Amino acid sequence: MIRSMTGFGRCRMTVEGLDITVEIKSVNSRFLDCNTKISRAYGYLEERVKPYLLSRGVSRGKVDVWISVESLGAEAADISLDEGYLRGYLAALHTLRDSYGLRDDISVMSVAANRDVFLVKKPEEDIERDWSAVKTALDAATDVFLEVRRREGESLAADMRAKLENLRSLVDRIEQLSQACIGTYRERLAQRIREALADNLITPDETRLLTECAIYADKVAIDEETVRLRTHFEAFEKILADGDAVGRRLDFLLQEMNREVNTTGSKCSDAAIAALVVDAKCELEKIREQIQNLE
Repeated sequence: MIRSMTGFGRCRMTVEGLDITVEIKSVNSRFLDCNTKISRAYGYLEERVKPYLLSRGVSRGKVDVWISVESLGAEAADISLDEGYLRGYLAALHTLRDSYGLRDDISVMSVAANRDVFLVKKPEEDIERDWSAVKTALDAATDVFLEVRRREGESLAADMRAKLENLRSLVDRIEQLSQACIGTYRERLAQRIREALADNLITPDETRLLTECAIYADKVAIDEETVRLRTHFEAFEKILADGDAVGRRLDFLLQEMNREVNTTGSKCSDAAIAALVVDAKCELEKIREQIQNLE
């Protein structure tokens, strides 16, 4: 299943007395870069999100996960003061006030604005229950997220297949023109020699003409390149059909296709062929841009 690296999924539900909202969005990235933000009281669940996404098949992309958890029940969290931190923090405030002659507006509310002075702790035995509740909402949001990535991936694959067909057509035309160039080369060469020797009424050496034509044909032969290109086209189609995480494999294969097209262009001096090579390069670049969006 081809998937894009861009997507979005959202879910809000009430589970086990918790109001849970989950939002997932992702953009392109070379590797999996997962950034999770979760309500402070449930921060201990943050480390479980990335392994969960990996288990769901998310292997590439910059993924941002936002999870809001609010308790609807009467159970309160265990909130205490970080005494050591608070003493140091207040001492620093007093030093700041006295050293710089600042107005003394240190109050409970101003100190409480620094959330690090509080310790929020939930009972250890609730961790699995809380993760089960959060995972229920995370499952639903991830389902939507993956479906969006799948639909976009299918659209990208269809577009690349269309461009691949155009490339096949361009390679066919390049091959035809290359054969025609070799066929007309002998006539052009003979004509030039006749014109050069016309004053002396010397007949061109047919054996030498054939030798020169053979040398030219070997120099501009693109059979190897076109055969390899067609092999690459088939491999490209197979990778698309296999699905899963195909972005890197297609990227490497596209580099090989670019190499063959560049070699073809360097061998052919015909203007018509050069124009077709440019068109082929443009199609390859369009495919490369699409591949950058694939997981």
